[in-house]
Amino acid sequence: MDEVEEIKKKKMEQLLKKSNYGEMKTEIEVDDNNFNELVVEQSKKIPVVVDFWATWCMPCLMLSPALEKAAKEYKGKFILAKLNVDEARITSQKYGIMSIPSVKMFKGGKVADEFIGAVPESVVRNWLDKNHKKIG
Repeated sequence: MDEVEEIKKKKMEQLLKKSNYGEMKTEIEVDDNNFNELVVEQSKKIPVVVDFWATWCMPCLMLSPALEKAAKEYKGKFILAKLNVDEARITSQKYGIMSIPSVKMFKGGKVADEFIGAVPESVVRNWLDKNHKKIG
């Protein structure tokens, strides 16, 4: 492994761990610059659920707590990545984001499942449970 790859690996580990406890973070923020590394590549090891959202989007703000709660309760079964579509236009366009909130599960470097719109927490849990084989 060359020096650049070693630095990338260490940076990835730092981003995915809490500084005090060494536990894997349940939520990360991603953008156009780090999406491939933190979502696509990481999803080859552990599923990554991406919440495509915006600060002005009220349905996004309503959905967010349900996703965050599920990420904490599923403890390491997946990583929740939040992508602000206004700040990451290239990635949003690449993945065809036309409506928000949009939630996509990445597994093996590809989109494995998705849903669009603010849904109740029970629907989020059912979606995660339905995809349990993809998660676990």
